[in-house]
Amino acid sequence: MALRDSRVIGAGLVVTAVMLLAHPVAAQTVLRFTLDGPYEGPAAPYLVAQDKGYYQREGLTVRIEPASNAFEAITRVASGTFQMGVADLNLLTQWRDENPNAPVKPIFIVYNLAPYAIIARKSRGFAVPTDLEDKRLGAPAASASGAQWPLFAKLNDIDPTKVKVETVGIPVRDPMLAAGQIDAITSFAFRSYIDIRERGVPVNDLLVWRMADFGLQGYGNAIIVNTKFAADNPQAVSGFLSAFLRGLKDTVADPPAAVASVIQRNEFAKPEVELERLRMAIRENILTPEVRAKGYGGVNPQRLQAAIDQQALVFKFKAKPTPAQVFDASMLPPADQRMLN
Repeated sequence: MALRDSRVIGAGLVVTAVMLLAHPVAAQTVLRFTLDGPYEGPAAPYLVAQDKGYYQREGLTVRIEPASNAFEAITRVASGTFQMGVADLNLLTQWRDENPNAPVKPIFIVYNLAPYAIIARKSRGFAVPTDLEDKRLGAPAASASGAQWPLFAKLNDIDPTKVKVETVGIPVRDPMLAAGQIDAITSFAFRSYIDIRERGVPVNDLLVWRMADFGLQGYGNAIIVNTKFAADNPQAVSGFLSAFLRGLKDTVADPPAAVASVIQRNEFAKPEVELERLRMAIRENILTPEVRAKGYGGVNPQRLQAAIDQQALVFKFKAKPTPAQVFDASMLPPADQRMLN
């Protein structure tokens, strides 16, 4: 009996040794990843990949942390304190023009259609975008949507000199609109529309102008990487993207299950609210016709060029970039893996 037990134990040790050789703990690369905001519904794909062990299977120990705004996400990755993150593509493009030597680049498009929006109260006299003239618009200084306000105004024949733009903090933006202290705000549609409604503003009093419906052609959030880290750890970066892609597909396939990964990290989050926010992001920003046809993660060079040309209408580039300079597709998972299931 003792001999048999020793053989069983010995066999188990051999199996364990083989598993450790195949997936050595020492080979795990520690990677800090920054979100561009709080733990909320649309952050689910990153968290699902973590909770299901997808990163670990790629040899990664990933630490995902929230951020206060999009600029913080960019500067975190550029500084190297975070190796990867997610940030608005257009905001990053402008920032890189002003900081050409910053070691940061976008490598995977998450929001094929940017969620920038103007959210207004109909009771304040709004029907069309030009009604913003002679009104008060709240726009946080560190907001990706706020950065697109000049382009939205230009494309929709709004005289920006007639709009009183008030710089407001992100935490007070939605409460100020709900309380009537300002007339409209810039924000991501899935973020503020739901929050303002939750504050008691009637749905029939809310007007959401999605900037993509009013001429803006740009892509939205993208996964970004510190280029020094990418050069030294190309397999880690490719592994992260493969793991994230699996998490993204799982999230799209089962949003209710995916949002649980958000709720367990945010004690103040309401499951039904974050689920609605996630479904809104999937429907409006992730599963676009372009993604259904071409798959996740990449860009259409012609569309990206048009978006760069639009940005140049209101932003004075020191050196106007090409699509290849704006987005690096070299680390994307294979095209067939990026297609929808």
